[in-house]
Amino acid sequence: MDHVDQILIVDDDREIRELVSGYLQKNGLRTSVAADGRQMRSFLDANAVDLIVLDVMMPGDDGLVLCRELRGGRHKAIPILMLTARTDEMDRILGLEMGADDYLAKPFAARELLARIKAVLRRTRMLPPNLQISEAGQLVTFGDWRLDTVARHLLDKEGTAIALSGAEYRLLRVFIDHPQRVLNRDQLLSLTQGRDAELFDRSIDLLVSRLRQRLGDDAREPTYIKTVRSEGYVFSVPVEISEPRQ
Repeated sequence: MDHVDQILIVDDDREIRELVSGYLQKNGLRTSVAADGRQMRSFLDANAVDLIVLDVMMPGDDGLVLCRELRGGRHKAIPILMLTARTDEMDRILGLEMGADDYLAKPFAARELLARIKAVLRRTRMLPPNLQISEAGQLVTFGDWRLDTVARHLLDKEGTAIALSGAEYRLLRVFIDHPQRVLNRDQLLSLTQGRDAELFDRSIDLLVSRLRQRLGDDAREPTYIKTVRSEGYVFSVPVEISEPRQ
């Protein structure tokens, strides 16, 4: 029997829960709903979920708090698509930094929500198997570099912070989450485009070149990001993950 994706909708607005749930069901998905964090936790304790649609503006624990909780617990691998009535760019950035896979502002078209859900699920399933995923709240060490995934600081061996653009940071996270695995251009594009598609549509190769410059990597004989001819790129150094010092 073919698998039918189970979507959990977490929103304190009953009308939105019912409308979204009904639309997704009509388009072949299974859905469940929760009005707050307590109901969400209760459902997840007893059921498997393929993706969570999570509202930001809720009483009690809001969506940002719940997103961080999910990413730090045993449900950390479940994709999250956040909904919000806010249009503030900082709220969008906070949601993504907490670990959300995509972000959609209210009001939204149900058709767009469905398309984004399918895109997130597709990107998630493109990951090569048996990978070690680094989570927010950890310090990642590779070669002469350290990356603080909370502060988003890239530090050299002297402890000097190197500025990264949002696109460069996200690409670096993809590489360090998948060390020593060949990733082709389509995979790199799909794993990053949900958050900044207009940048990545230009050229993933250009972005790799920029990231190499940040890491001081020689394009002809790179240490960190090696080109695999006709296949893609591989992050070739070991990655160690630890909790940052308090």
